[in-house]
Formats: sequence, structure tokens, C-alpha cells
Amino acid sequence: MVKVLILGPTLLQRVTEPELDVEVDGPTAIKALIEGNADLMDALAPFVVRGELLVTVNRKVGSLDSLVKDGDVLKIAHQSRASYDGTTDIPT
Repeated sequence: MVKVLILGPTLLQRVTEPELDVEVDGPTAIKALIEGNADLMDALAPFVVRGELLVTVNRKVGSLDSLVKDGDVLKIAHQSRASYDGTTDIPT
């Protein structure tokens, strides 16, 4: 089981549970974990597509391709996309 902690106001406004326990069958990529548990984490899908999630596995920064396994703690937070000049992209 992987403990998933969802952090930050942007994501917390969209999910029903900020802390989830998700069963995994062996090492699983974080992106596959999110997509495979749509009933629990469907609200995160738009952020996955836009590449706006910051993830850590057991307190180490990872990516959506990082693997999680039984006993891991996965933290997911929103990370807005910043352009090269340091300004934030604002949808129009």
C-alpha cells in the first residue's frame, strides 16, 4: 500500500480526500498510479496532462515516471508552470 498525501490549496480544492491509501502490485509509475485510480484521483488528471505536479517519494523529489512500491509515501503538490523569464503563465 502506498500512502498518498495531496498538498496545497490548488489541489485540496479539487479532491475529496487529502490522504489516501492505494494498493499497488509491485513497483508502479506515479503517472500510472494516478491514472489507474481515477475513482480516487481523477481531479489530478488535468494537472498530469499539463505537467503541473510536483511529487516526492519518501521525501525525495521525483517525477511522474518515478516508481512507488508498497510502503512508500507519495506527496503530490501543485507546481505552476513558469516561463523562462520567471513570470507565471496565466490562462487567458
